[in-house]
Order: sequence, then structure tokens, then C-alpha cells
Amino acid sequence: MTERNEQGIPGFTLDQIAERLAGEVVGNGKIRITGINSLAEAVEGEISFFASARYKTQVIGTNASALLVPRQLEFFSRPQVIVPNPALAYARVAGFFARPLARFPGISDRAFVQPGARVGTNVSVYPSVYVGDGAKIGDDVILFPGVFVGDRVRIGKGTVLFPNVVVMHDCIIGDDVIIHAGCVIGADGFGFVRDGKANVKIPQLGIVQIDDHVEIGANSCIDRAAFGKTRIGSGVKTDNLVQIAHNVVIGEDTVIVAQAAIGGSASIGKQVVIGGQAAVADHVEISDQAMVGSQAGVPKSVPRGGVVSGTPAMAHRLWLKTSTLMARLPDLFARLRDLERRLAELETGSGKR
Repeated sequence: MTERNEQGIPGFTLDQIAERLAGEVVGNGKIRITGINSLAEAVEGEISFFASARYKTQVIGTNASALLVPRQLEFFSRPQVIVPNPALAYARVAGFFARPLARFPGISDRAFVQPGARVGTNVSVYPSVYVGDGAKIGDDVILFPGVFVGDRVRIGKGTVLFPNVVVMHDCIIGDDVIIHAGCVIGADGFGFVRDGKANVKIPQLGIVQIDDHVEIGANSCIDRAAFGKTRIGSGVKTDNLVQIAHNVVIGEDTVIVAQAAIGGSASIGKQVVIGGQAAVADHVEISDQAMVGSQAGVPKSVPRGGVVSGTPAMAHRLWLKTSTLMARLPDLFARLRDLERRLAELETGSGKR
């Protein structure tokens, strides 16, 4: 059993934390830890982590009662927990102290759930939620105020939809998915055909399928397929303000950072990382474990494990060389013009002789 402080947050001994992390305690393992914080802001009773030598000064000045470290630190006299990956350990320990989400008790009488919808057990449905006809809501789901769930939508167990999330008709959301506030899942893909001066809409007849353990950042949009599925694989994490167009397929455990845009029918592999504000053109394939740098524009496919940056995207090392040269272009251009002038003068002088 763990004790709880006055805010209801659990406390753990350092030995208990180390056991959960499969780590090794150096020092007093009986001290009680009631929270986790940064090196600079930690106070007595809190644990922090050290993962890089550049933070040595902060370690010396920290008030943390203990540290998560990759190896014993001689310059830190208080208890330490040695773990292979302090950053990963930090993420796990933070989960120990995270407050549980607030839950509305049952289904609010100010929510509107169509009679044809099926709702599981221990579901929390806040006021101002709409659940459409034929929708299926799994056990332990939380629907915050303003959520719209369209007809025939399926939402798996343990999934959380934060305020003002929209899931349009027929879309499928898996188990333990988190969709942050303001997202739109299943809006029409951007499909039009020109008829003279007019734009004729292509009906978007497909759906969006989001697999298990996905997290979608706030105010993101995932468009339904023209036909078939726009599919987000299990374990994918997207940041805020990400646009995913129709018929995109994203493989398992990929990470997409804020303001990135993925064009229609692009294929993104497993364990890919796409940096902030990057743009991937339609029908492009980004293979498994590739990395796309921030603000890159990707007009063509990237091979497995490839690392690209820049616009248009190129191999990252080439981009580093190219970007260094860009700042020198005005000077290089001026020198070139001067050489051309001097060459012209030499040629003119030679002609006179």
C-alpha cells in the first residue's frame, strides 16, 4: 500500500520506485518520494533525473531528494537510482504521480445518446455530448463536454475523447486511444475535379481507422478516405495541429511533431519520426525508421532508415553542408562577379595587344 499526501497524490519509498524500474538504489532506499520535478524546480521529497553532463551544474544546485541516473554520480551526495535510461525512467515515474482523469458519474442527463447506440460499462459521458445512432462505445470510455460521435462510430475500451472532439460517421477508434481537444476525425478528404472553371467534389466514401494506444494532439485533423481507409497504426503519437489527408496509412509507433502535414495517399512506415512543420507530398512513401527533419518538404520517397532535411528534402548531411553555404551565397556571388569583371578586363587587354 502507498500513502497519499494532502492532495491525494501517492507516495513511494525509493526502494519501491527502484523495484518498479528494475533499478539499483545507491543510498537510503527508505526515503519517501511524493513527486517528480525538474532539477531546477524540485524540492525536498521529489525525485528528478540526470541524463546529460551539460546539466551537472543544475545537479549540484538541485533540492531534489533523489535522482534517476545512468551511473552513480560522485558530485551528488543524496540517494540515487541507477537505471539504463533516465529519461525513460522519468516518464514511467511521472506516471506513478499523475492524477487520474476526472470522470462524470455515468451518462449525464444533459448528454444526447441516440436510442440505437450501445454504451459499455463504467462509461463517463459529460453534459453536451452527442452519440449517434448505431454507435458503439466500449467499457471505461470518457467523453468530455462537446464531444460529437457520429452514427455507427465504434470506440474501443478505455479511450478518452477530450472536449470538442468530433468523430464523424462510421469511423473506428481502437482501445486506450487519447484524442485531445478540438480534433476532427473523419472530415471529408480534400478531393475535387475541375469542370471548366468549376470544382466538382469527389464524394469521400471511406472512413478513418485509428488503432490501439494512439495519441492525437489537440486541434489535429485526420480526413476520411475517398474509398477504403485512412489508417493510423497502433502506438502512433501525433503532436498538436497535425494534418493527415485522405487515404494516408501510418505505421506502428510513428511520431509526428506539431504542424506537420501528410498529403493524400502517402504511406508512412513504422517507427518513423517526422519533425515539426514538415510536409510530405501526396503518394510519397516514407519507409520504416526514417526521419524527416523539421520544416522539410518531402516531394519523393525516403528509404528505410533514411534521414532527410530541407526543402526539397535531401540527405541530412548534405542539407547541413548546403544550409551552411546559403549564408555565404551573397559574399560568394559578389566574389564571382568580381572575378568575372577581372577576367573580362584581362581578355580585353589581351585583345588590344
